[in-house]
Amino acid sequence: MDQDEIWDADTARRYDTPGVGMFAPEVLDPTVDRLAALADGGTVVEFAVGTGRVAIPLAERGIHVAGIELSTAMIERLREKADDDTVPVMQGDMTTVRVPGEHTLVYLVFNTISNLLTQDEQVECFRNAARHLSPGGRFVIELWVPQLRTLPPGQGASVFAIEPGYIGLDTIDVLEQHVVSHHFHFGEGHEARLDRSPHRYIWPSELDLMARLAGFELETRHADWAGSRFTAESTSHVSVYVLAHREE
Repeated sequence: MDQDEIWDADTARRYDTPGVGMFAPEVLDPTVDRLAALADGGTVVEFAVGTGRVAIPLAERGIHVAGIELSTAMIERLREKADDDTVPVMQGDMTTVRVPGEHTLVYLVFNTISNLLTQDEQVECFRNAARHLSPGGRFVIELWVPQLRTLPPGQGASVFAIEPGYIGLDTIDVLEQHVVSHHFHFGEGHEARLDRSPHRYIWPSELDLMARLAGFELETRHADWAGSRFTAESTSHVSVYVLAHREE
């Protein structure tokens, strides 16, 4: 299953959940606050901008933010909420597509770098971020920490969420660092809907090495957008990299 099949019209239609989930104020507001501060008055690029969950509120604060997005359906959904002057979008792969100009900030939110399924692609994502930035610019990544300590030897799957009407299950290939997330949605009847998405998980130390290969240095790492301390028990992190030098 390729990314265009995953992020199709049906997924785009169901992606936005105003006021809850990823769109809940307690989730979205700290994200936008932190990114606005890091933009420092400059221009911003969001890799995998999706339906504009983060880009639109940033633009509403007067920040010039452009996006890169692979999925036609996600762009069409974004366009229902914001025009091209508000959030310009270039369609294509975030490892190669370039938004013209030099920018102060590039960011990737909600684990999206893991949608790139090889280490080489993930390294190229860092290199493309570096190509977008002026010296001293920042690349911000929000990413989950693999919870392999919860996986008993010989077991290839782990339940990550059980909620009313929903079960989330990951199948894990520890050799290739591949995860397929299975999302089961069900009601009172006998039928359920299954959505699946493949990922390549990245350890924080591996992410830091990818950054160094592209000329970045780790500036800060926190457990969330509000700046909580990152510890061995943290299940996710927000890492800020600063561009020390850029490949020619």
